[in-house]
Amino acid sequence: MEHSELFAEIKKIEIVTRNLVNDQLAGQYHSVFKGRGMAFDEVRQYQQGDDVRLIDWNVSARMNEPYIKVFVEEREMTVMLLVDVSASQSFGTVATKARLSAKLAAIFAFSAIQNNDRVGLIMFSDKIELFVPPKKGKKHVLRVVQEILKFRPEGKGTDISCGLDYLNKVTKRKAVGVLISDFQDERYEQSLRLANSRHDLVPICISDPVEEVLPGMGVVYMEDSETGEVFAVDTDSRQVREAFEYEMKKRRASREHLFRKNRIDFVNMSSGTDDMTPLVNFFRRRSKRAMRL
Repeated sequence: MEHSELFAEIKKIEIVTRNLVNDQLAGQYHSVFKGRGMAFDEVRQYQQGDDVRLIDWNVSARMNEPYIKVFVEEREMTVMLLVDVSASQSFGTVATKARLSAKLAAIFAFSAIQNNDRVGLIMFSDKIELFVPPKKGKKHVLRVVQEILKFRPEGKGTDISCGLDYLNKVTKRKAVGVLISDFQDERYEQSLRLANSRHDLVPICISDPVEEVLPGMGVVYMEDSETGEVFAVDTDSRQVREAFEYEMKKRRASREHLFRKNRIDFVNMSSGTDDMTPLVNFFRRRSKRAMRL
């Protein structure tokens, strides 16, 4: 991608994602993702209805009247973007999965900096390709988006465990881990479970319509972008199409069962459309749930 094209693409993503963040996600990010806990703020005089368990007995004894401790939420968080940059991300019938990954990462990143949170980036294939330490600010977020769009990975395969294990290595405190991938991998359950126990993990599963329903186009030579294997497929064969669709549904069901078993919220996104409704609905669901707690 030429420098001018890259700049234009970054600017377009910035405008689109900022509008989405401001118009549809405004205020929801704050309630969806909690900080590290409660921190002491001050003491004040006891008022009727206050929780007696919050009374500061030392201060109350000195002042000869009851005082309570006041706590505030420790808001500042770190949002770590784990972005799959394996060879399969270059595929897409309308837009590439890599472009959608950049857009989704930008949505979380701009939401984070609006709340004064830090944003970091881990890009992985079958190994760690790039780590950008967490920082604040718009300039840093634009750098993150640029890295995702222009990066050319060395590895072709997908190792999700590699990315999750690295998250645990570089992020000691609880963070929001946004895992953006097409999940062309099946050996990550243990790492997923461990990362989710330490962080607020949000898997975003990217797919393309052709990867779910095979169109009839006669005999087509297909190449596995991660292994390089080439094979002929008779896409006009009903049996072939049904077997393909069955296998894709089976993989998706298995993945979603894994997430639900570990009580992990996830989002399914398609590179075949610009529709961000699944992500917006995710924020709304978690926001409503947080309000009930």
